[in-house]
Amino acid sequence: MSRQANRGTESKKMSSELFTLTYGALVTQLCKDYENDEDVNKQLDKILFSDFLPRGYNIGVRLIEDFLARSNVGRCHDFRETADVIAKVAFKMYLGITPSITNWSPAGDEFSLILENNPLVDFVELPDNHSSLIYSNLLCGVLRGALEMVQMAVEAKFVQDTLKGDGVTEIRMRFIRRIEDNLPAGEE
Repeated sequence: MSRQANRGTESKKMSSELFTLTYGALVTQLCKDYENDEDVNKQLDKILFSDFLPRGYNIGVRLIEDFLARSNVGRCHDFRETADVIAKVAFKMYLGITPSITNWSPAGDEFSLILENNPLVDFVELPDNHSSLIYSNLLCGVLRGALEMVQMAVEAKFVQDTLKGDGVTEIRMRFIRRIEDNLPAGEE
């Protein structure tokens, strides 16, 4: 019985490592394809799976359906509840980590996700000639895409990054507006 439990854990670890290494290969190829880090950062925010689909954003658009089906999480009533679900459920489900939520703005429309350990940067060192590369920018695109599908326009950006010598990785999230459904006339 314990042997099967160990296989499940080993399988998840192998799967996580495979994802990390595959993502690293993708970032390496983007660095070769684009002349400067700013262009690579934009591509990571979008993450392409074909020439016509946006990248990280598109992953978020698709991932939200899986998340809602698997997590049984209901509709969030405010941005604070959304932050809790992102940190305690979504990050745990897909990356196996639970970032802390800090630095709320007085208006309650901004917060930071602090990642003590970012699994995307395992095995990674940034070369000196890519000092402005935001290696994990995929996460910002995923967050924006997923939240847009649940009618929340947000801005997500990296503020700190362990790959650049910071003590932690920090993603700053800002609520922009609630997106209204625009259904065609006659449909509800």
